[in-house]
Amino acid sequence: MAVAAFVAALLGVLAAAPSQAAGYRYWSFWDRDGDTWTYASQGPGTARPEDGDVQGFRFSVSENSKEAAKPRGPADFKKICASTPAEDGRKRVGLVIDFGLPKDAPHDENPPAPRTACAQVAEDATSADALASVAKPLRYDSKALLCAIDGYPRSGCGEQVSHDSLNTERQPKADGGEGDRGPSVGLIAGAVAVALLGGAAFWQARRRRG
Repeated sequence: MAVAAFVAALLGVLAAAPSQAAGYRYWSFWDRDGDTWTYASQGPGTARPEDGDVQGFRFSVSENSKEAAKPRGPADFKKICASTPAEDGRKRVGLVIDFGLPKDAPHDENPPAPRTACAQVAEDATSADALASVAKPLRYDSKALLCAIDGYPRSGCGEQVSHDSLNTERQPKADGGEGDRGPSVGLIAGAVAVALLGGAAFWQARRRRG
């Protein structure tokens, strides 16, 4: 009885434990400074890149700008825009679009592979204009927050997510595919309970035989 009471208390504590915040799921916006990515000080709707600039977009779950994942892959303007000749009255902007990792994707979505694009736009065009010229459809919310690039993700916009919700999204699917993370707290607690109760039954049986 004491073991059973302990298991019940353990499960109660685990169930009552608050979910830890994982951060927000969103598209972050970056400027390329030499060989380094820096978090953009303006949004793409107001930033106006110059000819030869490289900018990046990365989809991920992050707690804040300091922890945000940076765009991956090549970010050299000459390579990105090698097949796009300069034109008078227009500028070229190299874009790195990184759709992120499966572990950060919303439920039932798979991120496309990262890609680069050379946007050739009017001299006064914003970063949002440059992005729209190469990666439609874009989706924004009512506050002009960039929600989707090239239709990814299909829904959601800067929503807060927790570790628990991420684990729930990544449970094994019906086709037998594995999630991105290990077993949930509930599954671990269940295994502990079974082990403890099994051990208690074993010792009680020995006591009866003794």
